Amino acid sequence: MSIPQSAAPGPWRLSVAPMIDWTDRHCRYFHRLLSRHARLYTEMITTGALLHGDVARHLRFNAEEHPVALQLGGSEPAELARCAKLGEQWGYDEINLNCGCPSERVQRGAFGACLMAEPRLVAEGVKAMVDAVSVPVTVKHRIGIDRTESYDFVRDFVGTVAEAGCATFIVHARNAWLQGLSPKENREIPPLRYELVHRLKHDFPQLNIVINGGLTADEQVSRELRLLDGVMIGREAYHNPWWLASWDEKYHGAAPATQTRETVEQQMVDYMLRAAAEDGCPWYAIARHMLGLRHGLPGARRWRQVWSDHKLKPRDPREVMALAHQGASA
Repeated sequence: MSIPQSAAPGPWRLSVAPMIDWTDRHCRYFHRLLSRHARLYTEMITTGALLHGDVARHLRFNAEEHPVALQLGGSEPAELARCAKLGEQWGYDEINLNCGCPSERVQRGAFGACLMAEPRLVAEGVKAMVDAVSVPVTVKHRIGIDRTESYDFVRDFVGTVAEAGCATFIVHARNAWLQGLSPKENREIPPLRYELVHRLKHDFPQLNIVINGGLTADEQVSRELRLLDGVMIGREAYHNPWWLASWDEKYHGAAPATQTRETVEQQMVDYMLRAAAEDGCPWYAIARHMLGLRHGLPGARRWRQVWSDHKLKPRDPREVMALAHQGASA
């Protein structure tokens, strides 16, 4: 087995990041087919959406998804506690608070990355959630906001929130610029500073420190796992999902995977049929998440074109799969 020698596998060793519009329950089902052990996260769900909207639509998930975490966006402690309790009642294995999203819409709601400027408020929210649920309460945050590049800023944030009962911090190793950059630019322009995350682990050895941001290869993951408690992968996991199929063996000591891309695709077609029968979900709302399955293989482009062809929407997904394989072979 190729587990790094630093520690036995822990709950946050490898995870797929919460990504708005991407990591819905269909995407998470797909990722679970590839890795039995990776921790999966919902898209960020605001407290307002849960308290005033359709709870079942937001919180429903497939039993196969465990371990799965609910990520909340909010800042009012009582509302966070109510929503954390809802998440626990629906069966989530973890409640995660978003303190890292830099979008202007999120800032108008007074949550996301701007909360890093108010560590006491975050601590109050964390304590309210910890008191309300028995599952772990975790925080995902940046290393700083705007042009504040002092390590003391993130150190003091983590220290304050840890005192409220949070033992796991998922750290996106970039600053969040609250003005002047789009969310996409905020994932690319502020420089990555992994050394600050390493310093957090040195200063808070009792905490679980998980790193996120710009990690796209096994060499990077292995390096970080020698220093930290976990690695969270975002867009690379979505665009190159077959990478997940190697994680259980490499990082959790599991037996080598036996599935192939073809068997996973067939399982997804079965799932499409199941979803259609359960609630009328169209297959193409599910297929969009697996378009990277054949990433790097000959014929992958044609295979993706078939699965995303709007003209095929009325067809049975089994027929679409057959057409996709014909296209890939050609």
